Amino acid sequence: MTSPVEPARTLTPAVKSALTRYRVIAYIVGVMLLLLLFVAMPMKYLADNPAAMNVIGPMHGFLYVVYLLGAFDLARRVRWGLPRLVLVAIAGTIPFLSFYAERKVSQELNPS
Repeated sequence: MTSPVEPARTLTPAVKSALTRYRVIAYIVGVMLLLLLFVAMPMKYLADNPAAMNVIGPMHGFLYVVYLLGAFDLARRVRWGLPRLVLVAIAGTIPFLSFYAERKVSQELNPS
């Protein structure tokens, strides 16, 4: 028994630009989260030096909000349901998961 093959999706320019914005901010948020967890927090709690935490913490918070806006914009343009949007949004809070989610979304929307 063969499964039906889904035809290749042609992305509109609006979807392409939303995907590019999402990919960039997902990567930035992933790197900032890793810096927060593996540089700033150890410096604060092990070396008693909160300087990095005072800079990286608010930056990550602001960039995560930008990530949420980018994910919402992409979800609106490709008509994802709420569960999918929530999973992509949560990916920005778990170390390394934003990289995985970005790769899966990119492959799904632009399989080339």
